[in-house]
Amino acid sequence: MADNKKMVNEITSMDVDFAKWYTDVVKKAELADYSCVKGCMVIRPYGYAIWENIQHILDTRFKELGHENVAMPMLIPESLLQKEKDHVEGFAPEVAWVTHGGSEKLEERLCIRPTSETLFCEHYAHVVHSYRDLPKLYNQWCSVLRWEKTTRPFLRTMEFFWQEGHTMHETAEEAIEETERMLNVYASFCEDSLAIPVVKGRKTDKEKFAGAEATYTIEAMMHDGKALQSGTSHYFGDGFARAFDIQFTGRDNTLQYPHQTSWGLSTRIIGAIIMTHGDDNGLVLPPAVAPIQVIIVPVAQHKPGVLDKAEELRARLASKFRVKMDASDNSPGWKFAEYEMKGVPLRLEIGPKDIENNQCVIVRRDNREKTFVPLDQLEEKIPELLRAVHDGLYRKALENRERRTWSATSIDQINELLSKDMGFVKAMWCGDLSCEEKLKEEAGVTSRCMPFEQETIGDGTCVCCGKPAKAMVYWGKAY
Repeated sequence: MADNKKMVNEITSMDVDFAKWYTDVVKKAELADYSCVKGCMVIRPYGYAIWENIQHILDTRFKELGHENVAMPMLIPESLLQKEKDHVEGFAPEVAWVTHGGSEKLEERLCIRPTSETLFCEHYAHVVHSYRDLPKLYNQWCSVLRWEKTTRPFLRTMEFFWQEGHTMHETAEEAIEETERMLNVYASFCEDSLAIPVVKGRKTDKEKFAGAEATYTIEAMMHDGKALQSGTSHYFGDGFARAFDIQFTGRDNTLQYPHQTSWGLSTRIIGAIIMTHGDDNGLVLPPAVAPIQVIIVPVAQHKPGVLDKAEELRARLASKFRVKMDASDNSPGWKFAEYEMKGVPLRLEIGPKDIENNQCVIVRRDNREKTFVPLDQLEEKIPELLRAVHDGLYRKALENRERRTWSATSIDQINELLSKDMGFVKAMWCGDLSCEEKLKEEAGVTSRCMPFEQETIGDGTCVCCGKPAKAMVYWGKAY
């Protein structure tokens, strides 16, 4: 147990310093490391395995809905980027430029993509000619670069990995339907695969994506009460199509502009997993994306038959679960701490007495509950326990969000609530930018979203100016 305790003591308690706790978990669980390029990270194999599992689940869902994967260049000519004014202004502070090719200065600067709307538009202008060419349902998995001033692994780095969907549609109605459908895909993924409850809603004009007519978002609450924007879906109307002269011959034989969407989810979601489910012993992973779902730890492995039985179980379970057996000469206590740190959902312990009784001990990572399971019932019991881990994580995260969500009818009340604890505040808003900016200035909160499930707080007047409100908004402090 000394080895176990030493390992745990290397993590700062989240109640002492949540930011330091987060960094400790990222490094000790071997998810990522810092690189020689400031603001960029090395995603280590264990961290990348989580991303691969995320990719697999989402990619399967996208393809079920008819989307196809493509690959666009990473470099964008400045003249192409300049075609959409609002988009350029929105990303200008974050753009990195390539000015030389080898030793020669380029005639035109090339932007390293911060996002790929302009590249997709250029391509669509070449391939969309008739209503028969629509819809175009494209997605790409790639990395993008944004010149961030303040960075933290996964949450905000200059280069990050993501998927970005870009679709073109014959009508506005079809494009809006696609925008909402993909937001629902993200929401169900977060809740059903990551055990993270989310609030679905629309961003205010101040917070929407550059060049979009409407941006929809899923907002999650982290363990410390701060919000994390976890996935977004954007409706562009025909603005980009007009800027890039994308036209098609409609069913009535007239030239028309298509309607466009984009939607994305990035490696930032790994940060959300860490900060939603982690504890002072390290990472806690939802089973759907855990690189190892079951770790088999042989106990008293020096005794005859123990390692053989452990390997037999690993081979037997490997076709149904992501399973590993640790046969190293480290002590059982060290192994327990190591795989708790890595957030493995289930630990299977097998020793001489277990073998004698034809059973094993399975320990859940989320609550350390132990279950004695007959060896001939493992295939039935493990899925049940994995589901229990997922449900336990979701329930705990939802309880945290509900406990830290309040209603307010004045800025003073918002300040009073957030001075005691961090969380979401539901308050009415008149729709004016000046009130939104005043709330940020005086209460330090930003609008997270206007939830689809609206309600009236107090007398229905703006929390800031007292005028009749247009929407109820979730306000909070965010990563």
